[in-house]
Amino acid sequence: VQLQASGGGLVQAGGYLTLSCAASRTISTTYAMSWYRQSPGNERELVALMTAGGRLMYPDSVKGRFTISRDNAKNMVYLQMNNLKPEDTATYYCVSQRGPRLDPRDTWGQGTLVTVSS
Repeated sequence: VQLQASGGGLVQAGGYLTLSCAASRTISTTYAMSWYRQSPGNERELVALMTAGGRLMYPDSVKGRFTISRDNAKNMVYLQMNNLKPEDTATYYCVSQRGPRLDPRDTWGQGTLVTVSS
């Protein structure tokens, strides 16, 4: 599968963005679709995960502000980000995961940059 992320950009603190991830083939049988982010000098971190069964996972840093969703019919995954903060500034990656933990065989999209100004 190939993943194409889009929707990043520059937004003021308190604003919102919706990221989209288009998959080249079905994602309905993928163990989980997720979004990770990484900013310069920091480790990548999980921001949202949704399993094929609908189980959700968010870190405390984004819980209540970010929402992951998927449209299996369109092979799309979305990340709605509300009340953005400057610390949300990062490159965001869409990931197709084979299991509950990242695996070297997982597929990553190319990343989309989100910049939140204060």
